[in-house]
Amino acid sequence: MSHASPMISENIETYLREHENKGLLRFITCGSVDDGKSTLIGRLLFESKLLFEDQLAAIEADSKKYGTQGTEMDFALLVDGLAAEREQGITIDVAYRFFSTDKRKFIVADTPGHEQYTRNMVTGASNADAAILMVDARHGILTQTRRHSFLMSLIGMRRLVVAINKMDLVDYSKARFDEIVEAYRAFAKQLGLEAITFIPMSALKGDNVIEHGHHMPWYHGPTLMAYLETVEVDEERQQRLPLRLPVQWVNRPNLDFRGFTGMIASGSVKPGDAIRVQPSGKTSRVARIYTFDGDLPEAIAGQSVTLLLEDEIDISRGDVISGVEQPAETADQFETSLVWMHDEPLLPGRPYLMKLGTQTVSATVTDIKYQVNVNTLDHTAAKQLDLNAIGICTLSLNKAVAFDPYKENADTGGFILIDRMTNNTVGAGMLHFALRRSQNIHRQHVDIDKQARAVSKGQHPAVLWFTGLSGAGKSTIANRVEKKLHAAGQHTYLLDGDNVRHGLNRDLGFTDADRVENIRRVGEVARLMVDAGLIVLTSFISPFRSERQLARDLVEEDEFIEIFVDTPLDVAEQRDPKGLYRKARRGELKNFTGIDSAYEPPENPDLHIRTDEISSDEAAEAIIALLRERQIVA
Repeated sequence: MSHASPMISENIETYLREHENKGLLRFITCGSVDDGKSTLIGRLLFESKLLFEDQLAAIEADSKKYGTQGTEMDFALLVDGLAAEREQGITIDVAYRFFSTDKRKFIVADTPGHEQYTRNMVTGASNADAAILMVDARHGILTQTRRHSFLMSLIGMRRLVVAINKMDLVDYSKARFDEIVEAYRAFAKQLGLEAITFIPMSALKGDNVIEHGHHMPWYHGPTLMAYLETVEVDEERQQRLPLRLPVQWVNRPNLDFRGFTGMIASGSVKPGDAIRVQPSGKTSRVARIYTFDGDLPEAIAGQSVTLLLEDEIDISRGDVISGVEQPAETADQFETSLVWMHDEPLLPGRPYLMKLGTQTVSATVTDIKYQVNVNTLDHTAAKQLDLNAIGICTLSLNKAVAFDPYKENADTGGFILIDRMTNNTVGAGMLHFALRRSQNIHRQHVDIDKQARAVSKGQHPAVLWFTGLSGAGKSTIANRVEKKLHAAGQHTYLLDGDNVRHGLNRDLGFTDADRVENIRRVGEVARLMVDAGLIVLTSFISPFRSERQLARDLVEEDEFIEIFVDTPLDVAEQRDPKGLYRKARRGELKNFTGIDSAYEPPENPDLHIRTDEISSDEAAEAIIALLRERQIVA
């Protein structure tokens, strides 16, 4: 292998040093399908002179292959890297590209225009300093233009360029440009978007992209590149905000060193500064700012550092270190904007994981206040959020977290929701404010606790959670188990699905959303009964794993026993003690589990009972034996 010449190596080193000292701007392009986003980015890459000869040759060949006529290159092919995109002529995934000019480095995200890929657009916008919203001069403001504009306002995008593209196809008409500007301003006013720059251009021909050209002498504003090279980046703004350092790692290599490591999200910090740790509220002062290259006299937003404090205070991953004068807020209930990003709908009451900065907590959407129609901005009622839907929701967490409203600080106010079963990201949200009740409700200390109640009853409290299809035998077996426990002097209570729906849950139907809320309420009641020292038996279909996991998480690990009462569907239909299967087959009963509503069987139940193989008495004996083995009963 030959080595690079000294001159080439020197040139490379000079090039890297020049780029190292340049500022970085992250921006996205968005808009409707075929507005020219990929073509624009391709031209920016071409004009930046960062393409190799083999890349240019490949693009020229592909331009001929995919239909570009004449001598013009199809710049979109530089960005549309997926074969499916090239064949369809659209962008599907978020394509990130790097380029540079003499003044600044850039990372651009080309986001999809199709409605079904709105979640990809949100992903691309989450870390952007600015946005370029493309509008086809022929078509004007379209549905997806409005959708992406609403998302820009939701995300809090502060720098927006409306690039009115393909002016060459409307004869570079100033009247058409003014018409689109007036229409967009009227719509943007409803969203609160104000800092907007309008640029007429042709990405294909190059007008107003790098240079003004001669086709639109009536336009006197900046070219797109001039705007990108001079607009303020978020890092500059972040340094002016109050100190926020989400703790990522407690660094303790030995007994003499205890530091708290993370990247400063906003503000700055110096040795001697007074700090407050949220959510605990404990205070101290900064003793040192440690880095791998040595101590710093000051650290600013964007730097990863380790803070050593003067006092030994308890700090964990997920805590936020703030300045003592302007600390982060803390709460466990919020109003939020939420963009749903998964094929399975969001159901209120279903448990998710919420990641906010370095914090990960359990979260539940307790209420969907309304869904936003992005075309009309109307508020509509909703019981669930489907893919790409945007809703204003209330969110409840299992513990208080440190936060800032998203519009004040995106790093400490933006979050994602994660499915607990699959670990997939299913939603992205922005915290608006803490609910007042989260500040006014506090845990009341009581002198008689669960352990004292259990001792007085001479037993170990637990939840026996019976799950299975209708007709599998859950209620019959649960009833026999309770009789045996009662005869042995144990203190029990049986929560049965039908009985609970006559009272506590009589307002709920059988939609997926209502089933989730049904089990959430039952889980909370079971938790209270365990706290009272009882052995609680619950007999519910409880079709979804997520809700069964929620019920398990409400109590201690050794207090929950999941019993899968299993029988083949055809056997359950033959039994049909309540005639429900016959009604469901006739179409008289909608959302019936096993027929037109899904049942997710337990993957690792504590006990798996096949009622087509053993009797209810044998099943009850097997459960009692398990309780003795787990030392729930003697």
